[in-house]
Amino acid sequence: MKDKKMKIAQLLDCTLRDGGYVNDWEFGHDKIAEIFERLVSSGAEFIEIGFLDERRSFDTNRTIMPDTQSVNKIFSGLNKGNAVIVAMIDYGTCDIMHIQPCAETFLDGIRVIFKEHLMYEALQFCKQLQGLGYKVFAQMVSITTYTDEKLQEYAKIVNSIMPYATSMVDTYGLLNEKKLLHIFHILDTYIDERIKIGFHAHNNFQLAYANGKSFLSADTKHDLLLDGTLYGIGKSAGNAPIELLMMHMNERKEKNYDITQALEAIDNVIMDIYTKQHWGYNMFFYIAASTHCHPNYVSYLMNKKTLSVKQIMDILGNIKISKKLMYDENYAEKIYLDYQNIFCDDRNALSSLKEQFKNHKILLIGPGSNIKHQKRRVKNFIKDNSPLIIAVNYAPSDIEIDAVFLTKSKRYTQLLTDLKKGINNKVNIIATSNVTKTAGYFNYVLNYRSLIDEQTEIIDNSLVMLLKAMIKIGIEKVYLAGFDGYSECSDNYFDTSREYGFVKRKAAYLNNYVKTFLTALADKVNVEFVTKSHYSK
Repeated sequence: MKDKKMKIAQLLDCTLRDGGYVNDWEFGHDKIAEIFERLVSSGAEFIEIGFLDERRSFDTNRTIMPDTQSVNKIFSGLNKGNAVIVAMIDYGTCDIMHIQPCAETFLDGIRVIFKEHLMYEALQFCKQLQGLGYKVFAQMVSITTYTDEKLQEYAKIVNSIMPYATSMVDTYGLLNEKKLLHIFHILDTYIDERIKIGFHAHNNFQLAYANGKSFLSADTKHDLLLDGTLYGIGKSAGNAPIELLMMHMNERKEKNYDITQALEAIDNVIMDIYTKQHWGYNMFFYIAASTHCHPNYVSYLMNKKTLSVKQIMDILGNIKISKKLMYDENYAEKIYLDYQNIFCDDRNALSSLKEQFKNHKILLIGPGSNIKHQKRRVKNFIKDNSPLIIAVNYAPSDIEIDAVFLTKSKRYTQLLTDLKKGINNKVNIIATSNVTKTAGYFNYVLNYRSLIDEQTEIIDNSLVMLLKAMIKIGIEKVYLAGFDGYSECSDNYFDTSREYGFVKRKAAYLNNYVKTFLTALADKVNVEFVTKSHYSK
């Protein structure tokens, strides 16, 4: 059954523009031409051929170009067929002086993207482009930030400019069908019906294609314009796959797109890019979308390598609304520290540990590779001294320990697995207050903030934190095994899956930091190494 005939609905392919976020727009000149020609042959009504960005130099292999003359150089001689050819400008990145009159270029139109706070200036820029003869498309970035009142205000300004089209851009993939249609209804009501209304989806919730179909099915007095890309290639979680949109349009809108041409472009060009740089739905972009936050907040917190997913979600959920989609690295660091600095009164825990640890030699065990390579030395030390043994963020499978010092939530589930597999079924867990137990309480919880070093780059070195705890307990001497320090070229952990990605890059810094710390605290705690270590050199 066909949808009832409404206004005209058309497709715009933005593979060469939005897809360029995946490969820095370096498709290669021959591949650019093939993608373009296949899209023309497919019957796509609009083809976006890249960004105009004065900050980039001309490169015949890239679809990010400093001016319209560059467009002519790259696309000269290609047959446009019946397609309308457009480029995109992120408002503020390409001055009008770099734009020739439309009649002198390969282009038919220019799309201008802008955030809500720039809409007045951006729409005036659109008017300048109209004066040069271009079909102008006003692209509302982060459409979910607009209130109903702001949408009506926007419509009034747009009607005074009369661009060729205006589009809702779901930059962070936050829309569902209900919210999409709500926004569309306001624009449909207040925008002059001679202006096309478009929609550009992202796939953070796997809804780009579904939302695209909902958009096409809406009752409207406007012509519609829907964006897609080959195989969904594009920024963040990618876009609605244009081959699926073509299929839907053929089935429901009486269109006649040649989908095989799109598939040829995917097979000949796009799949090779995909094998090298994956895009599409994943947990990272789901987290960003579900918390309505800029993806950079997610990457910042994940790169800390200290937080569980639940903790990351907790932090993102508490970001100020005004900050959520406007990334601020200083703010990100502040909310991270605020979350980690969970205060707890640990006086009773310290007192109890002091009572248990007195009159014992204390052996601290780390996850360095020497815990395996110098196993006999460690075993002999334990046999000769009968120490109380504390492991850091893990439980060894072949050494019976008394406690684990746990400072990182990312290590918690690994630790539970260690305890089940090894000989340490029942050990005390001494956790810092930033770590949350799945159920119940840890045996001992120490105040995280009192153990970290906020004056250094990596504030939560576990060995430093544990030594500070030993000083608080009143321990005057400790023995260390498996605290090897770090090497830029060798494995730093007995189990390489436990190694953080940054440690090799930061090896010299980490070694120097710990050695300096040990020297500074030599009068408070005496440290003796059982296994070899960069810290002891």
